[in-house]
Amino acid sequence: MDQSKENAEFPSCDAYFEAIQSKKKLPLSLQESLTAAFAQIPVSSFPEVPTGRVIEIPGDTSVLEAVRILSEHNIRAAPVLNPEPGALADWKGRYLGVIDYSAVILWVLENAELASVALSAGSATAAGVGMGAVGAVGVTALGATGPAAVAGLTAAAVGAAVAGGLTAEMGVAKDGLASADHLGEDFYKVLLEQEPFKSTTVRSIVESYHWSPFVPITLDSSMLTVLLLLSKYRLRNVPVIEPDKPVIKNFITQTGVVKGLQQCKGRDWFDYISALPLSDLGLPFMSIDEVITVKSDDLILEAFKCMKDNKIGGVPVVEGPKRKLVGSVSIRDIRFLLLRPDLFSNFRQLTVIEFMKTLGSTLPDSGNNCLVQPPPTCAPDTSLGSVIDSIASRITHRIYVVDGDLEVVGVVTLRDVISCFIHEPPGYWDTYLASANIGEASGQRSQISGES
Repeated sequence: MDQSKENAEFPSCDAYFEAIQSKKKLPLSLQESLTAAFAQIPVSSFPEVPTGRVIEIPGDTSVLEAVRILSEHNIRAAPVLNPEPGALADWKGRYLGVIDYSAVILWVLENAELASVALSAGSATAAGVGMGAVGAVGVTALGATGPAAVAGLTAAAVGAAVAGGLTAEMGVAKDGLASADHLGEDFYKVLLEQEPFKSTTVRSIVESYHWSPFVPITLDSSMLTVLLLLSKYRLRNVPVIEPDKPVIKNFITQTGVVKGLQQCKGRDWFDYISALPLSDLGLPFMSIDEVITVKSDDLILEAFKCMKDNKIGGVPVVEGPKRKLVGSVSIRDIRFLLLRPDLFSNFRQLTVIEFMKTLGSTLPDSGNNCLVQPPPTCAPDTSLGSVIDSIASRITHRIYVVDGDLEVVGVVTLRDVISCFIHEPPGYWDTYLASANIGEASGQRSQISGES
């Protein structure tokens, strides 16, 4: 694993956005005019999702079935419906949150540990311990202290271990990667076929892992609000609801917004900004020393753990001391480990390059899969318009900035692209929260930005 700053703190939302704004070589009058224009465009004018309806997943759906739904519809996230028959009629009662591949990775890595515990105890169900039968003391004794430690599935597995007289000092692996190796080929058998893991529901994941805040907006909100949520405030998607109706009308993603910007070719403001080189727009935001990469001979589970730990959606795969780019792995690729166990029976020893080659020889070349084709790249002096075209055509969330030797020197994400076109007027967010009446401004801001 190559991470130049192992424990470096990522900048806050304000620090990131202020840095981008300060580096942009754009006339202030243009920025103010664009921001004012976006503030006047209602969300209702944004195109609906391609299928015409938002894909929703009931909360009592199993994790594996949810992964199948996301994969079949080629989407990265979906709203989760409250399965309770007496749920409130408004959106707060109808929806539990959003499920995405980020939460699935957390579930897989944490339950590699718990599956190891369950196997050592003879299986959770064999121990005869019901959901919630073990308290916090039992959980702590086994070293299972992550977010899932209070969920029912975890309690059952840990309870089985307690019933079997197992303790953390008896050799059970303490992290997901070591546990996967400890489990060996039994990993899939336990995680996909045995209880309580097999029946883990989307609801339990959404309520345990809060990776993606659920922040819906209304049809009469402005597109400026959407652009700020998807850029400065780091959301990957924004649900749109109708006033006085509990149904999600639209689901706006970073990808959808960037493709919408691409369709603005021919407009003076877009042509002017898109013709600028990345450096004139403060990109790439990260310096070369801050770019997080994985090596081709790293284990694939280590790559997923890297994405989880750093809260990023993908990593470049590199080789050699010059970090030559040879591929890319994204967070949504976890679906292949769950849906195609026949391809990865030796997954605990599977390297990133082997993972890529296996899928590259199995998946059809659709033209936008970085596991089949090389990931999109650009030079440091590439224009923003070229970057937008490349990202939009490949339907990817990032493009890697490389030098003449294909060394990775930076990353430009969808968030970065959106940030180039807007700035936040003073006091805008607090004013919006107050007018939207969706909660205390400080609390909602904290939920969105991750501030404590």
